[in-house]
Formats: sequence, structure tokens, C-alpha cells
Amino acid sequence: MTAHTEAKTGTSAKTGWKQDPEGVQANILAVALEEFSKNGLSGARMDEIAAKTRTSKRMIYYYFGGKEGLYQTALETAYRDVRKGEDDLKLTHLSPKEALARLAEFTFDHHRKNPDFIRLVMIENIHHGKYLEQSETIKNLNKAAIANIEDIYNRGVQEGSFRDGLTPLRIHWLISAISFFNVSNAATFSILFGGDLRTPEGQSILRQDASEAVLKFVCK
Repeated sequence: MTAHTEAKTGTSAKTGWKQDPEGVQANILAVALEEFSKNGLSGARMDEIAAKTRTSKRMIYYYFGGKEGLYQTALETAYRDVRKGEDDLKLTHLSPKEALARLAEFTFDHHRKNPDFIRLVMIENIHHGKYLEQSETIKNLNKAAIANIEDIYNRGVQEGSFRDGLTPLRIHWLISAISFFNVSNAATFSILFGGDLRTPEGQSILRQDASEAVLKFVCK
């Protein structure tokens, strides 16, 4: 059976799995994200990814064209998930201060709960952003993220609570830097200074610190 036939008939090489194309692709991408974040692009193996999915290696190639295509789609999916989470916050009805604090807290929580996303971004930096640069999807997603902060910031300047002269990109950088470091350097920081900040109580304190740091940076 060819990959095309397998896709059309809705059957899979994995016994008992009735294919739903969207569900199958979501399953593949979830496994791929974990494998790529753990082993990198070069270290991840398509056989290993296929073995952990509900479908076949042939179907992975059918949907994504190969390992690089799968990696780029996994990267896009990871960015899409974080941007969707930001959209779901519905910040326009909040005051600028509340909206910015909520965004900072969401970013901190998202990164803490999704260490595979952080590791994948670190791996993409090893590749000097090669696959991210090729993705119009990610570029557009991040334009929307900056536009969201721009709206919050402009509202804050207009009402007189935020200081003038900043840019949305600088605010985004600060939020990302704090939230990213909390995950990317967790192991080394804990070994060097102890694990108090990795406890639930410690993470709750850092979450509040992140929100307060961003507001102090922006507010008058």
C-alpha cells in the first residue's frame, strides 16, 4: 500500500488505529516535539518518532516530506501554541497594567509548563535560526505578538500610566528573557545555588517577580 493510498483509505500500519488526518498529524507533531527537543534535529531518528506515534513512518513522510519538514512544522506548531495562548487571554478589556501583568504571568507559566518548547528554541539557536528564518508562519505569528504588546503599551501611554519612549519589542524581550531563563538555566542554576526557586513556592514567587519587573520597567 502506498502512502497516498494509506491516506485515502484512512487505514494505518498501526493495528486498530482508525486514521483521522488532523488527529494523526497532531500525534506525530507531539512526539516529534519531544524527540527534537531531547535529541536535536541531527540526533532525532524518524524510526524512533514513528515507533512512538499511532501511524507509520511512511505516513510521516507523506504528511511532512521528511525530517527537516517535520522539524520545521513542529517548530511552527510550538510557536502557534504559545501565540494562541496569548490570544485566549482576551486582554483588551483589561486596564493596561492588568493586561501587561497577565501577559507576563502567562508567558512565565507557559514556558515553565512547556520545557520542550524552550529546548526546541535553544536547538533552533544552535542552527542560527535557519528553519525559523524560512518560516513565514512563525514570522507572522510573532508580528501578531508584538502588535498585541503595542496595543497594551499605547493604551498605557495614552492614559498616563506607562512612560513614553519604549518599544513593544523591548517589552517583549524583557518578558521573554525572564521566562526563558527560568527554564533554560534551571539545572545549572539549581546546582550552583540550590533548588529553592524550583519548588512550587519558589516558582510562584518568581512568577510574581517577573510580573513586577515588567511593570516597573514600563510604568512611570
